[in-house]
Amino acid sequence: MLLSQDAVRREMLKVKDGENTLALPLMKELLRYGSEHSDIVILEGIMYSDWYKPLFELAVQLYDTKIYAYYFDLPFEETLKRHQTRAKCQEFGEEAMRRWWREKDFSDVLKEVRITSEKDMESVVEDIYNAVSI
Repeated sequence: MLLSQDAVRREMLKVKDGENTLALPLMKELLRYGSEHSDIVILEGIMYSDWYKPLFELAVQLYDTKIYAYYFDLPFEETLKRHQTRAKCQEFGEEAMRRWWREKDFSDVLKEVRITSEKDMESVVEDIYNAVSI
């Protein structure tokens, strides 16, 4: 089950992101639903650690040690470069990304694995696959 923060917030609810976003209660409910009805739940998005802390705490409560959290710890310039390769690259650009940017916004709830610019996409996918396949 894929829980995409953008899909919930932007497409389903059409609400803004921010502290106490109206998407948070639904994302929590979907996380609960996933824990009861799906073998695998992927929570995906760029979620500020302080705004989404209640969601992360619920994830730990529901899934305990079966959480694999990853954080792309990339310089802004590398993030911008990678954004240009995405199908959605025309939806927003550098100016918007600079407004959203938070350097090293690590969660104090999740034990995130840092993904740095030294890792290519194939290596990242392989590392994640190997971690979750154990």
